[in-house]
Amino acid sequence: MIRLPLAAASLLVLAWAASPAWAQQAQPLRIGATVDGALTDSDAETTGEDAYRYDDYRFSARAGQRLEAVLRSEAFDAYLAVYAEGADTPLAEDDDGLNEDTNARLRFTPETSGAYVLRARALSGLDGGDYSLSLRERPAPPRAPRPAGIRVGERRTGELTDRDPEQEDGGRYDAYLVRLAAGQRVIATLESDAFDPKLLVGRMNGADFVELAENDDGPDDGLNSRLVFTAPAAGDYVIRATALQDGEGRYTLGLDEAPPPPPAKPISVGDRIDGRLTEESGANDDGQRAEFYRFTASAGQRVAIELSSKDFDTYLTLRQAADASVLAEDDDGAGSGTDSRIARTLEAAGDYVIEARAFSGDGEGRFTLSVKEVAPPPSPAALTFGQIVDGEITPEDAQNDAGKHYDAYVFTGVEGQRVQAILRSGDFDAYLEIGSADGDFEALASDDDGLAEGTDSRLNFTLPSSGDYVVRALPLPQSEDEKGLYSLELINRGPEPKPGSILVGATARGSLSATDALTDEGAYYDAYRFQAKKDEKLRITLVSNAFDAFIDLGEDGEDFSSLESDDDGLSDTHAKLEWTAPEDGWYVVRARSLGPNETGAYALTVERQP
Repeated sequence: MIRLPLAAASLLVLAWAASPAWAQQAQPLRIGATVDGALTDSDAETTGEDAYRYDDYRFSARAGQRLEAVLRSEAFDAYLAVYAEGADTPLAEDDDGLNEDTNARLRFTPETSGAYVLRARALSGLDGGDYSLSLRERPAPPRAPRPAGIRVGERRTGELTDRDPEQEDGGRYDAYLVRLAAGQRVIATLESDAFDPKLLVGRMNGADFVELAENDDGPDDGLNSRLVFTAPAAGDYVIRATALQDGEGRYTLGLDEAPPPPPAKPISVGDRIDGRLTEESGANDDGQRAEFYRFTASAGQRVAIELSSKDFDTYLTLRQAADASVLAEDDDGAGSGTDSRIARTLEAAGDYVIEARAFSGDGEGRFTLSVKEVAPPPSPAALTFGQIVDGEITPEDAQNDAGKHYDAYVFTGVEGQRVQAILRSGDFDAYLEIGSADGDFEALASDDDGLAEGTDSRLNFTLPSSGDYVVRALPLPQSEDEKGLYSLELINRGPEPKPGSILVGATARGSLSATDALTDEGAYYDAYRFQAKKDEKLRITLVSNAFDAFIDLGEDGEDFSSLESDDDGLSDTHAKLEWTAPEDGWYVVRARSLGPNETGAYALTVERQP
């Protein structure tokens, strides 16, 4: 970053063609606030057959904070999702949880403190219109009453009412206590004509309920629940009778001994067999048609299990034979298509059971199942900062858990260091992963098209601790590409830059460069601290004839939390933000580009509104 001296100056607005928007900035949302918004043609939208428009809202939450978001709209079917900031997979979702027509209510308790993103969207399609969104903290739940007792072979009738205790997701429940022996298999059923039943089985850890199994709809076509459960250890277990959505009314809970699991055919590591799902096939505990196979493995042995079929969409489950606990499941992990693959290092010597079935549960047809031993991942090659390596993905390379071939490189870094890896290839859609070098590889961050130049990847990551890290270069898991040439570059971006300072009434002239800080979207920015008093009205402007200017204003602190932002408030590509300080204190304004890879000179002014 190049910072030029601060000076009071008038700004000359220069016009140029606007660049397209690359990503939608999440708007700040305070817990306890309600906002009115609208989904319009100008909002961000996803692509593909399931495309939808959305607005994102960013908020900060504490670990264990009980939150509730409500989205109401008369224009579209409301849908809510919450994400950890920067993540692609939602932590929780809701469609009609408010039980008011198609309005959504999402209840969420974060496990860690940090920043989260709440997404307001339509259930499907590019519907739009006005909406109201609220986010509030829920009060602590009342102490749950002592569970009633139930014995195996017994039927109990009960009623869900508004006086019953409430779960984390808001549903009322009744609790029953049963003592089971280790390995004992039981069937719990929950029937009701008043609500859609749901069964939960778990154990108590102090005041906390730890869920071990759940079921919504049993194997028949109705809404009643049926859950087969194998006790992993002797002790007391809690059965919760609840509703899929908020519901009240009478129910019947039954608990019976379960028949032994279906017999499993023998298979050995190294075997490849042809099988068939038919009406005569066995059924799993959920009543889904399946074939079962049993094999023996030694401690530390790594196996790859693959299930393929031209007749149905395959699904694999791997269980420990001793207690039927699920070790891994997979739908389409074999890469492209609908075949399944599980790769796993088995920690304990003993017997394991494979469940081979169709994803839909009632599919029929021929399949091929293979179990083979695979070598542990090879030692990664050394990679140093500033180095560019040329490589090639070949069928002889190591395979990840999804069966994709990859090359791995190891480097050493320090806590807080910003690193950047760039993977380019003209032969395949590039994909990057980074993880710790300790233990089995688990991706801490990944990137597909972050370079914003075709299908090449750029992964930016701040190291959480000092030590060795592994970078994996591979084709995009969802693509059909399997091999090809590539180049990989590792860049040391140093520690996170400290914000500069700007006085109210002054102008800072600077330049964005490739060495500046980066947002999660890949946009460069410079940060400036300033002090403001409560209710002080300020105007912040950012102009540049080199990039599409974007202002992001937040509180000063260890973690930046956006309060307000603006893209084109001054003109098509110049930003202007009129803002009133909520409290006395220090604030940070980020002078940044709207899209990735944009650099050049700018002028930033912070002044009092006239």
